[in-house]
Amino acid sequence: MSRDVVVLGVGMHPWGKWGRHFVEYGVHAARAALADAGVEWREVGFISGAATMRCGYPGYVAGATFAQALGWQGAEVNTSYAACASGSQALAAARAKILAGDCEVALVVGADTTPKGFLAPAKGYRPDDPDWVRFYVGITNPTYFALYARRRMALYGATEQDFTAIKVKNAAAGVHNVNARYRKAFSADEVMSSAMVADPLRLLQICATSDGGAAVVIASAAYAKRLGVKRPVRIAAISTVTPRFASGEVEMPDIATDSAVAAEAHSFRASIALKAYAEAGIGPEDVSLAEVYDLASSMELDWYEYLHLCKTGEAEGLLRSGATAIGGRIPVNPSGGLASFGEAVPAQALAQVCEVVWQLRGAAGARQVKKAKVGITANQGLFGHGSSVLLKR
Repeated sequence: MSRDVVVLGVGMHPWGKWGRHFVEYGVHAARAALADAGVEWREVGFISGAATMRCGYPGYVAGATFAQALGWQGAEVNTSYAACASGSQALAAARAKILAGDCEVALVVGADTTPKGFLAPAKGYRPDDPDWVRFYVGITNPTYFALYARRRMALYGATEQDFTAIKVKNAAAGVHNVNARYRKAFSADEVMSSAMVADPLRLLQICATSDGGAAVVIASAAYAKRLGVKRPVRIAAISTVTPRFASGEVEMPDIATDSAVAAEAHSFRASIALKAYAEAGIGPEDVSLAEVYDLASSMELDWYEYLHLCKTGEAEGLLRSGATAIGGRIPVNPSGGLASFGEAVPAQALAQVCEVVWQLRGAAGARQVKKAKVGITANQGLFGHGSSVLLKR
């Protein structure tokens, strides 16, 4: 049986603080994706929604909510929740349905309306959840990001200037993205003069919370052929791995020793991309671009290594060489990243897929990566949800 599942269409609702119901964003994105695919809604056999926990019961059953909003037509529905990895899990469910031969066309949708301020886990007493524990003791997201930033500085020599350079790089790309919330270029001085939030991270180095939506239409290769699609973008792999020997302990080597570097290279986050590469039968050397989870600018450096774009401890050198900027050897976050979008949790993994599809089609305009053939995404949801999608053309 062919394992080819192709992306027929992608669509987004622009990110921002619109203050409207999340369903409006999801329906907008879904209709855009269907139009891009050239597929009628009634042809969709499966709709997979990425859940939002902030929007009441309709968000808990997002698949059915979007199906109702688009007009009941008998499609099977699914809802996936994996925090920031929800979009990838919803996409994986739809892909599995097609591979099983249960449908030929599926629609995947994620959308969110977010409150002001940082996001926190759902309420309840969960001492076995390390993310809940850190909030319980007062380590909110900006503080958590700052601890990892300090760790890079101690272990690998990262500097505040490196974190600033990432923000400057991503903001310059985001200027050209009509779906981005912040379409403004920043100088290093502007970033470094913004307010300190959690030392060493400043306001312009931490992503906001946003409203937004994203959708993807996927289909079997046979259906795409009947539709007359030539050289479609294919889903080569989806990885939704979890940690091994998970516990409440954070993976954090004490000193930059050989054993610490080895442990990092085999960590949970490093395993996310390895699974995707193994399934696709390719390696990091084949990747043309990456969309990664830059909740804080400093986190992008970690993802260079977790995606195996460079060895552990070499991310700063990769950044400083210019390799990860548009025009470099391996552009990272040509969409502008979360730095330009902000965090709309159930939509962001799908938004990454949208960007990679546009890049592989050669339709990204001023932010286009030349000769893009393979793209990979990466993020991580609370409580051990890995997320990576590998697409190729």
